[in-house]
Amino acid sequence: MTQASPTLETALMVIDGKDVEAAGGGWFETRDPASGRVLARIPKGGAADVDAAVRAAREAQPTWEGLGAFERGRLLLAVAERMAAQVEELTRLETLDVGKPLHEARVDVHQAERLFRFYGEVADKLPTEKLTVDGGFAVTDLIAHGVTAHITPWNYPVQLFARTVAPALAAGNACVVKPAEDTPLTSLATARLALEAGLPPGVLNVVTGLGAEAGGALADHPDVDHLSFTGSRATGERVMVASARQMRPVMLELGGKSPSILLSDVDVAELVPTLRSAVLWNAGQTCDAQSRILVDRAIHADVVDALAADFAQVKIGPGVEDHDLGPLVSEIQHGRVSAHVGAARDAAGARLVIGGGRPSGLDDGWFFEPTIFDVTDPAAPIANDEVFGPVLTIVPFRDEREAIRLANGVGYDLAAAVWTKDIDRAFRLASQVRAGQVHINSWGIGSGVELSFGGIRQSGFGREKGLRALDEYSALKTTTVRVDAGPSER
Repeated sequence: MTQASPTLETALMVIDGKDVEAAGGGWFETRDPASGRVLARIPKGGAADVDAAVRAAREAQPTWEGLGAFERGRLLLAVAERMAAQVEELTRLETLDVGKPLHEARVDVHQAERLFRFYGEVADKLPTEKLTVDGGFAVTDLIAHGVTAHITPWNYPVQLFARTVAPALAAGNACVVKPAEDTPLTSLATARLALEAGLPPGVLNVVTGLGAEAGGALADHPDVDHLSFTGSRATGERVMVASARQMRPVMLELGGKSPSILLSDVDVAELVPTLRSAVLWNAGQTCDAQSRILVDRAIHADVVDALAADFAQVKIGPGVEDHDLGPLVSEIQHGRVSAHVGAARDAAGARLVIGGGRPSGLDDGWFFEPTIFDVTDPAAPIANDEVFGPVLTIVPFRDEREAIRLANGVGYDLAAAVWTKDIDRAFRLASQVRAGQVHINSWGIGSGVELSFGGIRQSGFGREKGLRALDEYSALKTTTVRVDAGPSER
């Protein structure tokens, strides 16, 4: 039996620097993924609350942008310091809300702190472009969009909150965030830390509520100047349509079915820990999880056997007990993963090697075993659909050409990896793989804050992290200056 988690008190929304309930008086509950018990009571915000948050952001934004980049950066650094001082509190809150083990949640909190620190440090260091033209010169600057909306997912709430909000604030925008209803607690906590650090009221607002209600109202709001969304392709499409109606820019980071190509010269035993982590981190609920291993037929059996033996040793339990693997985030997500796995078990084209259901002795909460399918038909749905759980498919290939065809064949193009001791083959294959990030003999290098992250095709577009995120959250403005005394010809 899992241990019960303490019930937290009601967590209110943050609008215009104040803790507020929903205008309509509604509430919803979040639950501890390890036990199914109620964790917190959250305001069920809707269109009226979104409108209040957008109006607060609109009113605060000119003053925030007018502070200047140095002062904005200083305040973001102050947020980072607040987070650094409360790492363990935020870590435990993230674990209780999402279900992930403490050591994983701690990484997320540190990443969130680094994101605020990175954008605080670079806010005043972006160059202005100056171009000499006939009769004068032109200057091109990055300016704020104005009010930016951020619809964030449930799998990495504190990290993705920082990933989208920090660059937007650094660029001079005021933000309205709608966190996922399953995991809003660290977003609310971070917003309050930002107020304590000195961010003016209205600059950072968090509206909680259901996706179709609060999220839909935010996506449709006519006074939002830019919208970023991280989540499923289906919801991303609706967000994009809503943004098209408002003629606003949108940044989408969507799903993935990321492949790792293993050539025959790799040391299988040496790779196993990395391959395991790349698919089981956060119980596989990661957009760029390495959920497909494409392996040379010469070592196919060795890879299947080695990973199955390793998965059998994974320790599963509540996140607060800091095991290797925690539960899935919700009953709904458990049902989705179970449906994918059940369909694969009943269909031809894939053999269940290990796992496939609820672990023995963990009857409470939403736990799912580490699962491997050995795929004989590359067209099998389990090898093409994003499962978003601790489920790995292993697909053999005959030659490099088939490996590339399989790697590029599912429509998602977020991340990929090539593993080989032959660096020439590695670069040749990497150049042919379509993905926003391609790793060679690694998985996750550059997953910190400095390098841009995003996908192509069904994995979305736009880039977060690194300096390119500041381009996403800024508009270009060109000012021309005529230096002679005569009138312009146009």
